Amino acid sequence: MESRRSPLKSAVRSNVVSPVRRCSRTACGRPAVATLTYVYADSTAVLGPLATYAEPHCYDLCAEHSERLTAPRGWEVVRLAVDTAAARPSSDDLEALANAVREAARTPRPEPPEPAPKDRLSGPDGRDADPMEVARRGHLRVLRSPEP
Repeated sequence: MESRRSPLKSAVRSNVVSPVRRCSRTACGRPAVATLTYVYADSTAVLGPLATYAEPHCYDLCAEHSERLTAPRGWEVVRLAVDTAAARPSSDDLEALANAVREAARTPRPEPPEPAPKDRLSGPDGRDADPMEVARRGHLRVLRSPEP
C-alpha cells in the first residue's frame, strides 16, 4: 500500500539541531567555547579554543564545564588560552577582506602560454609529455634514465 503523505509533510519538526555548537556534556545546552582533546600517548588532556570543525574524537565544552575540567589521576591538563567572549568579526577583518578582493581584481590575468615546441612528445591524453617519459599507467609514469 502506498502512503499518500509526502515525506516532507510527515517529517517531524525539531528545534534541537542548531548552527551553534553546544557543550558535549550530557543535559548541557549552553554554547561551546572550548575544545577538549585527549592525547592518550602522553596521558594529557588539552583544553584549547573552540576548534574550527567538530571532530569525532574531541569534545566541545561550555565556559562553565571548561573551567571545572579535571583529568584522571596521573594525567596532565594543558590549558591553552581560551577567549570565552563571543568571537565576532571586527571592522579590521572586514576591511582586510575588502582589500584582498580589490587587490585580486587589480592583478592582471596571465597571458595564455605559447604553443609547445615540436621537439616535445605528445602524451596519450593530448597533453605534452616530458621527453623523459617512456610510458604511463594511470597516474604513474615510467621515466627514462637521464643521460650523463
